[in-house]
Amino acid sequence: MYYHRLGNIPPKRHTQFRQPDGSLYKEELVSSEGFSGIYSNLYHINAPTRVKAVNDPVKYGPKIIKDYALRQTHLNTSKVETTGDDYLSARKVLLMNSDCSISICSPKQRKMDYFYKNAEGDEVIYIHDGSGVLISQFGKLEIRQGDYVVIPRTVIYKLEFNEGPLRLLITESASPIETVKRYRNQLGQLLEHSPYCERDIRPPHELITDTKKGDHLMKIKKQGYLHQYVYDYSPLDLVGWDGFLWPYAFSIHDFEPITGRIHQPPPVHQTFQAHNFVICSFVPRLFDYHPQAIPAPYNHSNIDSDEVLYYAEGNFMSRKGIERGSFTLHPGGLPHGPHPGTVEKSIGAKETHELAVMIDTFRPLFLTEDSLEFLDKKYPMSWTDSSTEPFNEINTP
Repeated sequence: MYYHRLGNIPPKRHTQFRQPDGSLYKEELVSSEGFSGIYSNLYHINAPTRVKAVNDPVKYGPKIIKDYALRQTHLNTSKVETTGDDYLSARKVLLMNSDCSISICSPKQRKMDYFYKNAEGDEVIYIHDGSGVLISQFGKLEIRQGDYVVIPRTVIYKLEFNEGPLRLLITESASPIETVKRYRNQLGQLLEHSPYCERDIRPPHELITDTKKGDHLMKIKKQGYLHQYVYDYSPLDLVGWDGFLWPYAFSIHDFEPITGRIHQPPPVHQTFQAHNFVICSFVPRLFDYHPQAIPAPYNHSNIDSDEVLYYAEGNFMSRKGIERGSFTLHPGGLPHGPHPGTVEKSIGAKETHELAVMIDTFRPLFLTEDSLEFLDKKYPMSWTDSSTEPFNEINTP
């Protein structure tokens, strides 16, 4: 990420910076990889170490299924309206391994009455439906449908959503979420041929300095628990900050697709990287323009990765029977490819208006117990060409 600053900061790090009453502002370094990665310096009115109470932790986290057979999988989450009351209880982790977890989240409550800190993972929230604001110690960040909202670990935040449909896809990563390395120069700037650049990235734009006293609950996720800390001041007590570590938004609609004369493989859609997995964006684009091109993807055997597709919008021409807001999992060890009839049907097509998020992991994913209610048991057999088993194309609103 690039350098950004908001509010007031001293001219030099780790030097005296005094409040109007003469006391020192409290400097906090938020750093990654010890002191070797990106970091930001934050300046608080109150010491961030001062705690009023520590309440009992609450068990939190999914249960994986260890004996799920090797099979192509469709999780039909398209009809889900709500998944729980508040932002944390509404998270349903459906797929996970030691590198990442993939959740849906459609909370009934639109405003969080507590602050949240993920102390063990970066988060990417894809706003499938909805709009609102992310409020953190780094400031306000307006978010809207189609945004990827990238939140580094330990960022303290709350979300406030507007009324209307709300559907979130959340990917949690045990390692930092980064822009794609092959699209960066040696100084970290995104290159000319990158499918997006720094102009497309939206940082927090308005610092909130909250000086009011009163109890503020912060729920901290770590090691299978929500740890509940109470402070007698707001964590939004910053007067300024600067650095490279901060939450940001990037819209899938600002991803510029890379196309070619023949079918391009999924790496051209890569949007983010992390350790042992990548996130890709399928967006509206022109199809291949070789005179003999076949726009539908070719059959593919994953020998070292699991492929997850979350279908957001449009007609995904290689699939039948998949609806808006559903998942497919095509695990390593099995070939997958277009459904019967879709290859011939794709020939001559000039463009697509689909939107989808793909997550490719390089270690096997496990289904969770929460995923079983969405399991489509017929999906593994859906490549059998049968006129008695019709499959619908993606339904869009």
